[in-house]
Amino acid sequence: MKIGIINVTGYAGAEVARIAYDHPEIELVSVTGRSGAGKKLSEVFPHLFKINLEITPEIETEVDFVFSGLPHAASAEALTTIVDSGIKAVDISADFRLKDLQTYKEWYQVDHPSPDLLKTSAYGLPELHKEEIKNTSLVANPGCYPTASILALAPALKHQAITSDIIIDAKSGVSGAGRTLSLKTHFSEVNENLSAYGVDGHRHMPEIAQELDNISDQACNLTFIPHLIPMTRGILATCYAPLSSDFIENNDDPKSKITEIYKSFYENEKFTHVVDQPPMTKHTLGNNDCIIYPTVDLRTNRLIVISCLDNLVKGAAGQAIHNMNIMSGIPETTGLTQLSLYP
Repeated sequence: MKIGIINVTGYAGAEVARIAYDHPEIELVSVTGRSGAGKKLSEVFPHLFKINLEITPEIETEVDFVFSGLPHAASAEALTTIVDSGIKAVDISADFRLKDLQTYKEWYQVDHPSPDLLKTSAYGLPELHKEEIKNTSLVANPGCYPTASILALAPALKHQAITSDIIIDAKSGVSGAGRTLSLKTHFSEVNENLSAYGVDGHRHMPEIAQELDNISDQACNLTFIPHLIPMTRGILATCYAPLSSDFIENNDDPKSKITEIYKSFYENEKFTHVVDQPPMTKHTLGNNDCIIYPTVDLRTNRLIVISCLDNLVKGAAGQAIHNMNIMSGIPETTGLTQLSLYP
């Protein structure tokens, strides 16, 4: 199967190219980029020197599948023509994640470029939406923070083990901000520093809320605070929620029951793993795993879930490849079995 990447010059696009190189069922034949047009891919990313492709302004070769790493709005515009022509695609931007048009406009300050296509797209979190992903031509790849947060809370909400009052404290490496130069990601600003941002509202918050509300069948009272930490890759989200009164009354050992619920919920999933001790971001460095540790603070009857992943793999490119596999009838783990890098 021949694939193309729109905007390969971003971190997510480059990571799709890296993973695609070793995928046995696909061939990367076309890469585009606005700033890098006319250059060899290896000139922009020397680590991809084995991929002998020129970056072009548009996809100029016939392809069977497309990944878009364009910014929001621009991605929807580019993909509309592609999907209408019968080519399947994964959008790594935020354009098809939010299902409500007014919510999209509120958070992204633009009218949605393709509302009709939005109606037929699927939210690309395979652990929760596998059947929809199988039966669509367009998948919205989830954001990195939402992936870690939703997977951390879905089992508890599904089993009504917690109330809807949820706090998510999440931390991300600097690559999550993308390649665009800015003062906040300057080495001297980030190194030996830790900062909260998006305190008054982060664009990933309504995406998390949308999915959690759907799982719980009610509106969650969500507080989401992201933080920037001085490392390149990785997300670690610590999520808190009170246990529901029914769950407390019906379980003498709530901690063991929570572990049982989580392990059962993800027992057939290939990339989400429930563990018995708190994970570290290095446990997911370079791989497509999300590692989850659920526990209960028995003093306060509060659920605590720690979730971590690589924001450029499970949080972006790896999940995009996973979605492509599902959409194309390829075994889910194909091209995605790499172990983490450690130390």
